[in-house]
Amino acid sequence: MRLTSLDVFRGITIAGMILVNMASIADPNVYPPLLHAQWHGWTPTDLVFPFFLFIVGVAMSFSFSKYTDNKAEGETPHPPYGRILRRAAILFALGLLLNGFWNQGIWTFDFSSIRMMGVLQRISLTYLLASLAVLNLPRKGQWILATVLLIGYWVAMMYVPVPGYGAGVLTREGNFGAYIDRLIIPKAHLYKGDGFNFMGDPEGLFSTIPAIVSVLAGYFTGQWIRSKKEISPETSMDIVLFGLSCLVLGGIWDLAFPINKKLWTSSYVVFTTGWALLLLATCYELIEVRRVRRWGKAFEILGLNAISIFVASVLLIKILVRTTVGTGEKAPNTYNWIYQNLFTSWAGAFNGSLLFAIATVLLWLAVAYGMYRQRWFIKV
Repeated sequence: MRLTSLDVFRGITIAGMILVNMASIADPNVYPPLLHAQWHGWTPTDLVFPFFLFIVGVAMSFSFSKYTDNKAEGETPHPPYGRILRRAAILFALGLLLNGFWNQGIWTFDFSSIRMMGVLQRISLTYLLASLAVLNLPRKGQWILATVLLIGYWVAMMYVPVPGYGAGVLTREGNFGAYIDRLIIPKAHLYKGDGFNFMGDPEGLFSTIPAIVSVLAGYFTGQWIRSKKEISPETSMDIVLFGLSCLVLGGIWDLAFPINKKLWTSSYVVFTTGWALLLLATCYELIEVRRVRRWGKAFEILGLNAISIFVASVLLIKILVRTTVGTGEKAPNTYNWIYQNLFTSWAGAFNGSLLFAIATVLLWLAVAYGMYRQRWFIKV
C-alpha cells in the first residue's frame, strides 16, 4: 500500500523548506512567518523540519511492515539492518557535504572546522534510532520509549544543574543540552551562526533525543492508518482529533517547558506533531477519500525526489551567496544581484524576497517534473 497523500505531504514540506531557506537570506527584509522564532515560541517556519521527521516515521510504518507484522508468530524476515545503516550513513555524509561546501573555497572541506551536526544529520540519527526501536520493541514498548524520551528530556533540561548556570536555565549558553553538546562536540565543530557563537547547536546531539519521538509519532500514525480496513472520512476525522489533542497538550506543556525549536523541547515535539496530523488529515481526506488529486500532483512529484531536491537546493543557495556578479570588493553576490535587480526593483524588499523564494520553489518543481518524466527517482 502506498499513500499518495503522504507523497503530497512530503512535497509540501520540501517546498516549505526551500521557500524558507531562500527567503531567510534576505533577513531582515523577510515577512516574519518565513523566519524561525528567535528563541521561545514558534512561527509557521518552525513546523517544517518536524513535519519531515514525522513523514519519515509514517513512511517507515509502510516500508517496515513485512518486518513488524505478525512478529509474535515468528513469521517475519530478518530486519534490514545493513540497509538502515547504509541509508543513515549516506544522509549523515550528505549533511557534512552541505556543511563543508564552499566555506573556504569550492570543495575545500576543512575538516578541522566543519560543523558536525545539521538538518540531514538529525534526519540520519533519528531515522536510525527510531528504526532500531520499532524493529526490536513491541508496540507497548515503543510507546513507553517515546514517553520516557520526552519526559526524561524535560527533567534533564529543567532539573539537572549546568556548571556556572544552575538548573532550568533555558538560555542559549546555559541550557543543559548546549552544555552536553560542548562536552561531546569540539568547539570548532559546533554551529557558529544565529547568535549561538559556539554555545551549542540547534541540531545538536542532545536535542536529537526528543526528535526521535517526532519520527516515532509518524510511525504510530502510519501504523494506525494501516490498521484501517478501508479508506473512509472517519479516518480523517480521527486524525484531526488526535492532532487537536496534541495541540492542546503541547500548549499546556509549553507553560512548564516552553515550545522551542532550537532546543527541540518536549512541548515542541507534541505541538508540531499536532500540526503534522492536521495537515496529513487534510491531504488524506482530499486525496484518498474524496479522490481530489489534481491540486496535489506537483507536490507529489516533488515529494518523490525529496532528499535529492533538498540537497541540490541548498547547494544552489551556497553558490548564489558565494559567487559574485562583476569584480572588485563591492561586487554584489549573485543572490543579492538577482534579488535587487529582478525582484526588489519593482516589488519592494519584503515582497521581493518572497517572490524570489517562490520563483526558486517553482524552479525546483520544474526540475522535479523533468526527473519524474525521465523516471529518475533517487532513493537514499
